[in-house]
Amino acid sequence: MSILLYPLFIPTYGVALFCYAYSQQVVYMPLAWVLVAVTGTLILTCILPITAIAIMMRKGQVTDFQITDEKERTLPYLYTILGFGFWCYLMIAILHAPLSIAFISIGATVAISLVAFINLRWKISAHLTGLGGLTGGIMSYYLGIGSMPSSGLLSVLFLLSLALMFARVYVNAHTPYQVCTGWLLGLSCTTIPYCIYSYVA
Repeated sequence: MSILLYPLFIPTYGVALFCYAYSQQVVYMPLAWVLVAVTGTLILTCILPITAIAIMMRKGQVTDFQITDEKERTLPYLYTILGFGFWCYLMIAILHAPLSIAFISIGATVAISLVAFINLRWKISAHLTGLGGLTGGIMSYYLGIGSMPSSGLLSVLFLLSLALMFARVYVNAHTPYQVCTGWLLGLSCTTIPYCIYSYVA
């Protein structure tokens, strides 16, 4: 569970899912646009941070890919935030992504920035922040297209969240409070931006 739902994989999962759903439910997205969006997301939010972590592991600055020691997380988080910032620029300024998708990239970037800040004092779960962010992103996406997600989809997301919470606590990576707080943080960061926009607009 920790590997399949590794935080840096979640944005790529999400963008691929949102592009497919948007093409099916709203308007067809050109294949070239989808490929650039998914590939760009993979490079900026996954490959770039993982490469940085791998280099730090070789230098002895990081113990493992999970970065189980919270004292080692600050620098990897900075590289991750940088990648997420470029990802936002790609989605909003270059690809002009639909608002329902663009706001999710903003929320995810805010979430990882808050995780990095909180980690200075407390080991919040980045895994659950990522999955909570995906759950909130899906809810925001459906709000953006004026629809509601199916109960089946929400059930799968909640079951995955519970399973991942159990897994992270079971391997002694986090406490129950840390996984629950991480999930709520991710959920909030990817739902609030669109809610604010909807209220102002």
